[in-house]
Amino acid sequence: MASLASSDPEVTSPAPLESPSGDGASRKRVGLNLFWRTFFLLSVLLFGSILAWLQTLRALEFEPRALHTAQQIASLVNLSRAALVHADPIARVSLLKTMADQEGVRILPREPGDRFKLLDSTDLGLRLTEELTRRLGEGAIVAQSVNGEKGLWVGFTINGDANWLLMDRSRFTPAGGRTWLIWLATAGVLSLAGAAVIARLINQPLKRLSYAANRVRDGDFAASRLDEEAVTSEIREVNIGFNRMAQKLAKLEQDRAVMLAGISHDLRTPLARLRLETEMSVSDEIAREHMVADIVQLDATIDKFLDYARPDHVTLTPVNLRGVVTSCVYAVQDHRELQITMEVPEDLNVLADEVELARILSNLLENARRYGKTSDTDVAHVDIAAKGREEWVLLKVRDHGPGVAPEQLSNLVKPFFRGDSARTAAAGAGLGLSIVDKTIQRMGGIFALANSSSGGLVAHVQLRRAGGADAHPRLQRPQVKRKLPPLAGRS
Repeated sequence: MASLASSDPEVTSPAPLESPSGDGASRKRVGLNLFWRTFFLLSVLLFGSILAWLQTLRALEFEPRALHTAQQIASLVNLSRAALVHADPIARVSLLKTMADQEGVRILPREPGDRFKLLDSTDLGLRLTEELTRRLGEGAIVAQSVNGEKGLWVGFTINGDANWLLMDRSRFTPAGGRTWLIWLATAGVLSLAGAAVIARLINQPLKRLSYAANRVRDGDFAASRLDEEAVTSEIREVNIGFNRMAQKLAKLEQDRAVMLAGISHDLRTPLARLRLETEMSVSDEIAREHMVADIVQLDATIDKFLDYARPDHVTLTPVNLRGVVTSCVYAVQDHRELQITMEVPEDLNVLADEVELARILSNLLENARRYGKTSDTDVAHVDIAAKGREEWVLLKVRDHGPGVAPEQLSNLVKPFFRGDSARTAAAGAGLGLSIVDKTIQRMGGIFALANSSSGGLVAHVQLRRAGGADAHPRLQRPQVKRKLPPLAGRS
């Protein structure tokens, strides 16, 4: 085996494997998470409400503004007319100058040749013209420019003489689109901020519940406790119920482990006595050897039960992967049914428990010895290779045997499940690969098995690389997607 990136295209990359829970097809159908969905719905609701209120306010503001503007213009025209009528010619000139300088209002004679442009035919313009005509008389004219000079022009008569009153149009211009846009943008930003806060408050309890459920799924009951003093009564009741459920599950798991360990331990003593009596009392050598072999197999099965009942938490330290692999290979190097090729870099370190890692490799080698033999030589050829990438290390243990039927792959890491060849051999308890999977999970790694494209079974062990950015002695199992087939193996 030249390197980790060999002839198995489906398993060459140590990219993160998928967590065993969930279905790939169902994951693809998942859209927005709860936070963004709540935020989006609240934003739509708030924006719709803002637009509705905006249109309502504009409609309610239109008529009062038109009447108020018309009243102001009419009052200004009437006051100017009265002042000019009752002022003597000398005072009239001073009055006109004062109005122009201080009020920005000019009185100009209206010539027959004046060219004017009427006020825009908008709702406000038409309503303003209508109201001024009613207040000033039928001869009143409201224009937006006269002889090219823009402004608010009002035509009226003083003692039969036609005149123009010119004022700054901005004094009576209603709030335009820019003003409404600024108000709308301000309200929109505040609404989005409020929606984000509300969505976060709604989402936080569910996010904590999701995290706690994942911890329970991975067997970490201590990290799954929720706040039982929450302010919201419904959330408080859910948290209390979830905590009680987690406590019962933890108790059941503890009782199961204690019971399994106790039964396994209690069987050891009578088995030892039975072996001693067999070796001393049975005279037939062949029968004695068979009986001793059966007792040894029972003792090995008890060892498997004890391994499976081990505690869920281990302390992780930097371990040299090549050293552990070398020691495991050395222990079986004289076995006539195993031929092992190893390619592991000397400087490759992983975060693991050294004893547990050695137990993993021993189980994989024993599994390959039992079920990975080639049909022509009756010898299991095993390739062990490892490669590190960024924060992960991928270890491959591959045999060149017949592989596993695809329909059995998803079941073979389940406790006590045994494949067809395992049932025929009548050896083991169906716990070997289950122990491997459980131990790797305790060390924060991922375990997966797949049939090689060129024959045989490939076991993938992915562990954290020692010295990585996320290195910690208590790693949780990463929630990542797998690019390999479902977890599988042989017992």
